[in-house]
Amino acid sequence: MDPFLALLNSFSSCLSESDLAALKFLCRGEISKKKLESVQSGRDLFSIFLEQQLIASDNLSFLEELFKNIKRQDLVSKLKKFEEEGEAGATDDQPDAHEKPIEVICDNVGRDWKMLMRKLDISDVKLERIVAAHPCNLYEQLSQSLREWQKWKGRDAKVTDLIKALRDCRMNLVADKVEQ
Repeated sequence: MDPFLALLNSFSSCLSESDLAALKFLCRGEISKKKLESVQSGRDLFSIFLEQQLIASDNLSFLEELFKNIKRQDLVSKLKKFEEEGEAGATDDQPDAHEKPIEVICDNVGRDWKMLMRKLDISDVKLERIVAAHPCNLYEQLSQSLREWQKWKGRDAKVTDLIKALRDCRMNLVADKVEQ
């Protein structure tokens, strides 16, 4: 389960009708009147925010401003705690933006990418869905598969696991590049 969606769900259950009405009013400049009229819960509103890319797990400023405006400091605190835990959860051997192992792997692994993903315990069903979503783009298939693995593993997604899987697949040159 995505921790960010779980957080949004918990926010939704904390919102009163007047909180929701205030949030809808504050969003009039960002969301069409027709869409706002269909909003019946915080989940509905957060879904629109996600669709319109107003919020994301790494972009919470819009939501924070809204909570501040409706005087819900408790929700602002939960949001800040979520942000801090996300940063604290990134350890040196986790895939992150600084190491970019996904990019290195995508640039260097070819048609045998499914073998690598199976070593990482990604199901064939997920792999087939990814292939269907990106039928002619090998790079994107591998990239999405690695992101799926990262989401599935969460904080347990380690670069060392990627390197071990690469070596198990006899992709030692790629493993060496990831290590560098």
